Amino acid sequence: MDRKRIVKKHNPKITQIEPLSPLSLGNSNFGYSVDFTGLQSFPHLYETPLGTQSNWGWHSSNGKGLYNEEDIEYQLFDHQGRRVPYPMKPGNKEKAYHWLRQNPHRLQLGQLSLQFLDENGQQVNESQITEINQEQDLWSGIITSSYKVKGQAVIVKTVCDTKTDTIGVSIVSPLLQSGRISLIQSFPCPDISHNSWSKATALNWEDEDRHQTSVVNHNEEQVLLKREMDDDYYYLQLEKGGAAFNHIDTHHYQLIPPQANEYRFTVTYSPVKEMEGNSMEKTVKNSQQFWQDFWQGGAFVSFEGSTDERAGELERRVILSQYLTRIHSSGDIPPQETGLMYNSWFGKAHLEMYWWHAAHFPLWGRADILNRGLQWFNDILPIAKKLAMSQGYEGVRWPKMVGVDGKQSPSPVATGLIWQQPHPIMLAELIYRDNQSSAILHQYKDVVFESANFMADFVEWEEERKAFVLAPPLIPAQECHRMEDSKNPPYEIEYWKYGLETAVKWAERLEMEPHPKWVQVAEHLKQPRVEDGIYLAHENCENTFTDKNHDHPSMVAAFGILPGSLIDKKVMKNTLLRVKEQWQWDTAWGWDFPMCAMTAARLGESELAVDFLLMDAVKNKYLPNGHNYQRPGLTAYLPGNGGLLIAIAMMVAGWSECSDREYPGFPKNNWTIEAEGFQKYI
Repeated sequence: MDRKRIVKKHNPKITQIEPLSPLSLGNSNFGYSVDFTGLQSFPHLYETPLGTQSNWGWHSSNGKGLYNEEDIEYQLFDHQGRRVPYPMKPGNKEKAYHWLRQNPHRLQLGQLSLQFLDENGQQVNESQITEINQEQDLWSGIITSSYKVKGQAVIVKTVCDTKTDTIGVSIVSPLLQSGRISLIQSFPCPDISHNSWSKATALNWEDEDRHQTSVVNHNEEQVLLKREMDDDYYYLQLEKGGAAFNHIDTHHYQLIPPQANEYRFTVTYSPVKEMEGNSMEKTVKNSQQFWQDFWQGGAFVSFEGSTDERAGELERRVILSQYLTRIHSSGDIPPQETGLMYNSWFGKAHLEMYWWHAAHFPLWGRADILNRGLQWFNDILPIAKKLAMSQGYEGVRWPKMVGVDGKQSPSPVATGLIWQQPHPIMLAELIYRDNQSSAILHQYKDVVFESANFMADFVEWEEERKAFVLAPPLIPAQECHRMEDSKNPPYEIEYWKYGLETAVKWAERLEMEPHPKWVQVAEHLKQPRVEDGIYLAHENCENTFTDKNHDHPSMVAAFGILPGSLIDKKVMKNTLLRVKEQWQWDTAWGWDFPMCAMTAARLGESELAVDFLLMDAVKNKYLPNGHNYQRPGLTAYLPGNGGLLIAIAMMVAGWSECSDREYPGFPKNNWTIEAEGFQKYI
């Protein structure tokens, strides 16, 4: 396959202001988004915030230790004859509850803007900028933005270094000769103080006294700035390329380029003063090499030649999703839903989403990328163990909503979820399957075994049925169910079986005796409840397809995402068809569509699988920049992109129990597929 031609065919091209679709650059631990000018010049025109974020830049308002988990109120829920504490409501500790939800949060590291002046020295607004033509070259990672400012051509090239957190910029324009272009580096207040994360995404340009910006060093070649706020600080270094440097306001600085046809400079962000920045030339070279290596390595698929009119759009989504997840979902720590674009849910990661962000990497021949981020679960193992112990359980309980510190955030829903618990087991297994390395077994054995210990301890024995069940309190992946009512949801009970059986395999591979209870529980789990030939959302939910046919139809994941050893295929097919017909799809989420596609594929319904992948629904929309749109305020949703790539890998390469039919998840009659390098799914 001519990978380069196919990739470049899907380069995002912008010819007008796209409020939902800023383009982004990044290196997996640092991200930078740009508007149509190639920098962040007109952020007020964009619904999607223009972010400059990193995985090292975090802030806690008024100090890191203002509150801790002992300062909040807990609600007690009955489980197996004892009372288990969960921080689900503020109660009488509202300040502590909301502070712990908001902190620590990712920092907006700065806003770098182009400023254009007319002949009279007045600032030019967006209405005076015409002939917009912006393209992101996916093969090199370079964004080229061309336009005219009052008839004068401007060409801006923007690139992110892949070895340092450096943005390189080249500007070519006759406006430089007349001194009518300058650059403004600005810094907002880092605080998040609104209790709603969706309202906290807006940058705070007030409270100037809550943070400090100081010039540490200034010479002919560079400027070093230090940013401080409460207990946190970081640095920014401008390689100014001969430009004049001015302090124009409290947190605003100006670069005035020399009068020439072209101006180049770089800006580097760093948590430490001693940083290694790169020149524009080196940054370009690093980016070109990085992205060429990325696209030439790993798996690849093309749908060229297909007669299905949707094939081109599916290929576009697949290409752009690879680019976006490589930037936003492949760092040293689990990403937030919006990656490094802007803060969602106060900038925190949701660990039940990490599977959707990153499980595709080993399936696409890039296990090393997942291995890089999964190591974080080893790092927070003591914290997860402490959480399990505080609730009276063995092993580790992985929290749901976390900051960089790995600590559980209070939440009306998050603390009751359990489906993130087996994720590290499956993710470690996918990495192991890549080359069956004993080093991987040793690297993740504590994560796998301690996860299984909690799972085996969390279940409840039901004497009447002689079976183990997942009993309240819990909230299934379909979050609209009550903690006190939810029992034996199909996806979770099947995931418990898969996770425990996989832990047994890991023990055997390491020539260790598996915990007897892992085996006992896995062999005696109660099957999900069936009524009228349909799987219910959980055992106590009689109204699954009437009052509860919204949010995630997660019951279908039990045979699709998972092998479904407790599942009846005929019943699951009935359930999936009912979901397609009766679900309120405007309430679903971006990963629900590939989830349903995986179930259809495993059932042998390839036409239905493609229909789910490309369903015409608001939350299955992929914007010009490739991001999966959900709703106002959540215009970038990486779990949708990652989920698409997981489903594609499964539909192309098959799964453990499928026949050897080529591309088993796709119809034969109107799809032409060429693929290489995929790992078979579980």
